Amino acid sequence: MRTVSKWILALGAAAAVSAGASPSWGQQTIRVGWTIPAEESKYWMMRRPTEFPNLGKTYNIEWTQFQGTAPMTQALAAGALDCATQAPLSLSNGVVGGNLKAYIVAQHVFEMPGGFSVYWAVKDDSPIKTIADLKGKTVGISVIGGGTQGPFNLLLKQNGVDPAKDIKLVEVGFAVSEDALRQGRVDAVNMNQPFAARAEAKGGTRKLFSLSQAMPNIVHILEACRADFVDKNPELVKAYVRDITSGMKKALANREETLKVVNEVLKAPIPVLETYLLKDNDFGRDPGAAPNFPAIQKMLDIYAETGMLPKLDVAQFKHPSIVAPLQ
Repeated sequence: MRTVSKWILALGAAAAVSAGASPSWGQQTIRVGWTIPAEESKYWMMRRPTEFPNLGKTYNIEWTQFQGTAPMTQALAAGALDCATQAPLSLSNGVVGGNLKAYIVAQHVFEMPGGFSVYWAVKDDSPIKTIADLKGKTVGISVIGGGTQGPFNLLLKQNGVDPAKDIKLVEVGFAVSEDALRQGRVDAVNMNQPFAARAEAKGGTRKLFSLSQAMPNIVHILEACRADFVDKNPELVKAYVRDITSGMKKALANREETLKVVNEVLKAPIPVLETYLLKDNDFGRDPGAAPNFPAIQKMLDIYAETGMLPKLDVAQFKHPSIVAPLQ
C-alpha cells in the first residue's frame, strides 16, 4: 500500500490548487485534465473545436495538462478538476486513499492481442537479459503510482524481483525515456508510443519485457468525472461524454486528419506517427469510447491479489446512464 500512502501525502498540494481555483467557473464550464499520449478524442476537441457543435456554445472546457494520471487523481479528489484522464490503478488509489467518488464515463485506449504493449527497454549492449537481472538497477517509470505500475510490479514479483526493495525506481516521463536510457541515467525504462517508434527507428535499444506478459487486455486510460459533479450537472456531463464519443469516431474515421491533430499536440513528426498511429501496432480503441468494465474489474482483482489495493467492485464507478457511447 506504499502507493496509497504516497498518494495521501501528495493530496495536500492538489487541495491547495483547489483552494486557489477561481469561483468564476460556472456550471457550464468543465475543468478537464489531460496528458499524453493516446487521448485522440480529447485532442480533437482541443484542436478542432468547431467540429463539436456544443463545445464553446452550450458548454466550455478549461483544459489543464498533467504529467500523468496520478496527479490528476489528486486534483479530482481535491475538487480542482471535474473530469480527467485516469488509469484503473490511480483512480482506485483515489478511492482508497482520498475518499474520491467518481464515475468512469468513457475509455481511451487498451492493449489488444497483437497490438502495442507498453514495454521496458534496455540498451543493445546491456548485460540485462532477463527481468531478474534488474536487481540492483535503476529503472525508469513514467509516473510512480500511475497506471503502468500495477502490471509492472506484478511482473517483477513473478520473476523474483521486489519492486520496493530490489530496484531503484525513478520517474522518467515517456517523452524523455529514450534520452534517459541512451545517456545512462537509467538501466531500463518504459517506452510508449510515439516515443517507442522513434527509438526503434534509431536502433541501439531492445525490448526487455512488456506489460502484456503480466496482464492481457490492459485498459490503460479512461475518462472519469467526480460523482458529485456528475450528480449536480447531469446534462452538462452528458454533453461532454457525447463529444468524447464523437471525438473517438472522428479520430478513427479520419486518420489523415488525426495524424495532424496528434502532431499539433505531441509535437511528434507525422512520419513517426505514420509508422504506428491507429495501425495494428498501436493500442486498441473502442469505436464508441465505451469502457470495458469486465476488463477493469479483472485488473482490480489482480491488484487486490498482489496486495496493491483492497478488493474493489467496478460497479461503484458505473453511472446508470451517463457513459459512452452517447449520441
